[in-house]
Amino acid sequence: MSYTWHLYVMGAIYVLAGIMHFIKPRVYMAIMPHYLPNHKLLVQLSGVAEIVLGLGVCFPFTKNYALYGLILMLTVFLPVHVYMLSEKKASAGIPKWILWARLPLQFVLMYWAYSYL
Repeated sequence: MSYTWHLYVMGAIYVLAGIMHFIKPRVYMAIMPHYLPNHKLLVQLSGVAEIVLGLGVCFPFTKNYALYGLILMLTVFLPVHVYMLSEKKASAGIPKWILWARLPLQFVLMYWAYSYL
């Protein structure tokens, strides 16, 4: 697939999502599974990863690395989405149907990234 403006949209989405990890860190810490250590650090690292990978898709020489990174990151985030479904406190008041809809959305986002490789 050719290098299109869609990659810039994808990049902007991830950069904005990453920035939100620093603006509203408590929201992200609340959805972290209890079995993971140091929630604050993990939220910060995932925010940095989203920003770096989002910027990475915007440059031809880093695009493929960033796309693989996004697919890996989305895969790693899947347990958080499952945890949000299983723990009422972690659901952050989001209706169950939205939480269920987010699971297949992760795979759509993975496919979106994969389609540019």
